[in-house]
Amino acid sequence: MSNAKYDVAAYIWPSYTGREPRSRIFWPGELGEWETVAKRMHQKPLWGMRDEADPAVMEHQIAEALKYGVNTFIYDWYWYDNRPFLEPCLNEGFLGATNNTQMKFYIMWANHNVNHLWDLRNSSKDMRTVIWDAALNLAQFREISHRWMEKYFCLENYYRIDGKPVLSIFDINNFLRGLGGEGNAAKAIDWLRSELVKQGFNGLHLQIIKFGGTDIFPKIKAIGADSVTHYQTACYTPAGCGYADWLPAMQAEFDMIDSHGVPYFPHVSVGWGSQPRFLKPQNDGMANCTPENIKKALLLTKSYIDTHALTPPLLTLNSWNEWTETSYLQPDDVNGYGYLEAVRDVFGGDGLNGYPA
Repeated sequence: MSNAKYDVAAYIWPSYTGREPRSRIFWPGELGEWETVAKRMHQKPLWGMRDEADPAVMEHQIAEALKYGVNTFIYDWYWYDNRPFLEPCLNEGFLGATNNTQMKFYIMWANHNVNHLWDLRNSSKDMRTVIWDAALNLAQFREISHRWMEKYFCLENYYRIDGKPVLSIFDINNFLRGLGGEGNAAKAIDWLRSELVKQGFNGLHLQIIKFGGTDIFPKIKAIGADSVTHYQTACYTPAGCGYADWLPAMQAEFDMIDSHGVPYFPHVSVGWGSQPRFLKPQNDGMANCTPENIKKALLLTKSYIDTHALTPPLLTLNSWNEWTETSYLQPDDVNGYGYLEAVRDVFGGDGLNGYPA
């Protein structure tokens, strides 16, 4: 297990496999979203378009991540139509890798509705069309909670804070909608905490992904969440903004969250742009996402962790492999290992002799 000074946690989008049968309605070629990468992206992965549900592939990726200082993976986790979706990358790939115990992991319940976004053929359709609704009632929430407890929370390398397994929830509004409001949602979380105590844990650390403005904070407090972080800086970044120009907005976001008294684990995105998923031109990209600019953002994040004496010293990164949102740490044929080297230069890595002060 890494003994790094910082917990550097990168999100994983588990779509880069053809092993999920239901994913073929979006990617019929049985390669997962590698199909979109192959058709739409100029940048190409140096490691190739490999099946990330293959344990051998993930053994290599775990070793490379640790070498450059990424020591925690956050797996996007999905449940639609009373069934899990896109679990093979975690269940078969990561947990099947012989070195997986060297890497911590936790899950981010990506409880957003599904539209046509993932299907390049239909990306011009109305995105308000709902294919799968992710809002769950109490019985369904308890069902998936038991799955989390039985398959993930119990594992030694599952990421914990104060002895509590961390559960991140992507869409607090969908969570509240499914459970029927803040009161019922708080009771559901209390139930999960009590179940974990019965299993010998100290309870649950509930982390909420922040989107939008300040109206989210009363909801976070009402359900008894423990912390907040981001999934993407795009939620507060103007479209077409240059990365270096956006850095002051990043600091302002950190300060704003502090003013609301909610514990925050800071976030850095490598970039943003959903153009690869659309046949029509989009204007939502972030410009100049160079390794040099990413390093500046990482230094801001490190300063936040150090000045706040965060325990644990956790930061989240988007992402390990969000190729089709042009936000990935994995090496490509344009920047090489530049993004990973930026992480290593700021936070250290197991491939170095020691860590920066």
